[in-house]
Amino acid sequence: MEFCPECGKVLFPRDGIFSCDSCGYEKKVTEESKKEYEVSEKVNAEDTVIVTDDNVKTLPTIKVICPKCQNKLAFWWLQQTRSADESETRFFRCTDCDYTWREYD
Repeated sequence: MEFCPECGKVLFPRDGIFSCDSCGYEKKVTEESKKEYEVSEKVNAEDTVIVTDDNVKTLPTIKVICPKCQNKLAFWWLQQTRSADESETRFFRCTDCDYTWREYD
């Protein structure tokens, strides 16, 4: 996964460019990154589906300090980003500035 260096959100490949829906950051998709990412329109039952809309307001919240704006409340979720025998990655998104960061156990 590619993350935006400006706001920390996930970058999605579109028309040969990784783009951030939040701040507008763009990065050209290279041949190297094409090998790393395969985009498929077809979703199998076993596939992980990443929700791309901004409706995170339904996620649980936690008291944690945002490293960007110092707000003290963030949405959080867990996602398996490494091998299955390792713990999940905890993601946070600030309720004020929408900055997203992650934390490993």
